[in-house]
Amino acid sequence: MKNNIESIFKAHLVPKEVYQGGKNIPPTNKKIYKLSSNENPLGASPKAIAAMKAALDHIDIYPDQTDIRLREALVKDFDGQLTSDQFLCGNSGSEILDILLRAFINEGDEVIFSNPCFLPYAVFSRWYGAKQVDVPLLAPNYDLDVEGILNAINEKTKIIFLTSPNNPTGTYIPKSVMDDFMARVPKNIVVVFDEVYRHFADAEDYVTALPYVLEGHNVVGLNSFSKTYGLAGQRIGYAYTTPTIANYVRLIHKPFLLPLTSIEAAIGALSDTEFIEETVKTVLEGRTFIAKAFDELGITYWPSQANFFIIDPPFPEMEFTNKMMEEGIMVRPVSQFGAPGKVRLTIGDAEANTALVKALRKILSA
Repeated sequence: MKNNIESIFKAHLVPKEVYQGGKNIPPTNKKIYKLSSNENPLGASPKAIAAMKAALDHIDIYPDQTDIRLREALVKDFDGQLTSDQFLCGNSGSEILDILLRAFINEGDEVIFSNPCFLPYAVFSRWYGAKQVDVPLLAPNYDLDVEGILNAINEKTKIIFLTSPNNPTGTYIPKSVMDDFMARVPKNIVVVFDEVYRHFADAEDYVTALPYVLEGHNVVGLNSFSKTYGLAGQRIGYAYTTPTIANYVRLIHKPFLLPLTSIEAAIGALSDTEFIEETVKTVLEGRTFIAKAFDELGITYWPSQANFFIIDPPFPEMEFTNKMMEEGIMVRPVSQFGAPGKVRLTIGDAEANTALVKALRKILSA
């Protein structure tokens, strides 16, 4: 009998571009500064590490059946402005994206995003047969095309992805723009507001999803413990939204969803305000230092509200990436994110930032 298993494959699950995360440091005796994945320049919170170590004595038993302890810790972190039933937790912000798509998307529905942006918006929505509608950010400053997004909405639109600060551009959506957008977006659409880099935004008119959630809008504020909290290896994230949306999405939450070590690490990290403050201080100082160097070296870059910069490199993107790697600096080309020819550089600690600038001077003078 002929094997015809492919006849029951889902038509929309065909080989296409997949999201590839940043590379790890290759085996070498050479000092390498990994400035390619937007990780915390200080490592992980000491309180998070201590909490994880304490949990190791109990990894022979199942973790918490639900995420309630972490949600209660998040209530405290948000100063009681939200209730525990307004939070959703998962194994990374990316998994929460997946859960949201699974909850709201049927085959043939549409999602809207704006390139350059985080590739999983497109990749993950394809898994569920959604049509991806790209309303690109506006040149030359990567501004949100509010009119373009609103004009792209139709009866099949279910989710709109907004990101601020945006990966990979580092740009943000001003409050006045968000106010205008939220006042005009239809009430039967979920707006996923990716604010993973929010701690690093210091613009006076920066805004998170919080005020819109508090007003009852259908907004989901997406967050991660991978950046500010230094827990990228633990793969844990969270979102907050209205009780109606959160309780609906929770219907497809698996029991024992989060590993014990991740729960304890996240709760510990939330309590470590000193580490969070030091992380933000390090990034903001590094951002100023690197921007000044870019100006001196004549490198085209976009002002950033995140812990990275996007630049127009002085050489073709892969040539530039390879030259920087030869100098011990890992950076990331972001054509895959919808920014052809551009390169993203993470802000590191003072030592890494100095090494970055030194490498730039060297390759530009060669």
